[in-house]
Amino acid sequence: MNHLLTITKSDGTKQLFEEEKLADSLRRAGAALEAIDEIVDEVEAKMKDGMTTDEIYKAAFQLLRKHSQTVAVKYSIRRALLELGPEGFPFERFVARMFQSWKYETLTDQTVLGSCISHEIDVVAWDAKKLIMVEAKFHNEFGLKSDSKVALYIQARREDLQEISFDYGGIKRTFSEFWLVTNTKFTDQAITYGGCKDLKMVGWNYPEKGNLHDLIDQNGLHPVTCLTLLTHQEKKDLIGRGVIVCIDLEKRADILKEIGVKEDRIAKIKEEAALIVRTAK
Repeated sequence: MNHLLTITKSDGTKQLFEEEKLADSLRRAGAALEAIDEIVDEVEAKMKDGMTTDEIYKAAFQLLRKHSQTVAVKYSIRRALLELGPEGFPFERFVARMFQSWKYETLTDQTVLGSCISHEIDVVAWDAKKLIMVEAKFHNEFGLKSDSKVALYIQARREDLQEISFDYGGIKRTFSEFWLVTNTKFTDQAITYGGCKDLKMVGWNYPEKGNLHDLIDQNGLHPVTCLTLLTHQEKKDLIGRGVIVCIDLEKRADILKEIGVKEDRIAKIKEEAALIVRTAK
């Protein structure tokens, strides 16, 4: 390959294209070795200097769909979570939507008073039996992990709030659970500490069962950022209007007209959304 070929990251910076990074991302999604080699070769053959990471992802995703729809969906989810950024608020709304799928009522960006200080809580979820508080830790790069400092911080917040009564849902009660949810991974130390303190921690691949990818698959909560036929601005517009996941777009397809999507594209976008939801079930 041409080692001088550069790619443009989402923040506008440039770096050398490394085929091994693309191969690793496909491998982590579960792609077969033969498929990985074929996709990397085809993407590299079409590479142009300055090509964006989004363009590379779209090319790889379309090729991967020909080999395995299931693996392609997994490949799309992890990157789609990153695309909810760069700020963390859309991820907070996504986490809230996850709890809504379990029939909880939710609020985001809450300020509550603990025994010592006030705390900003990303998501509060409740039903008749439980009151849950959630720290939604968003990272905008795959390599960034939630470390032991984050887990220590969450434990300190939990301790400061654990004896306080709250009035969410019209029921005076202390919280039942305090969750730490991240879109990437935890360090080994964070996992060890969380296990010691019995913290409820959910990351991309943690715990082994009931991790974030499992929860997305089981509840059909694939972010609208999975959709390759939407522009970056259209994704932002949908999220801004409260359409966070593909299954909601199926129910509110008229909103595509509201954000200015032309009629000839709407049917194709709806078809892709339905395919993503249907394939992963």
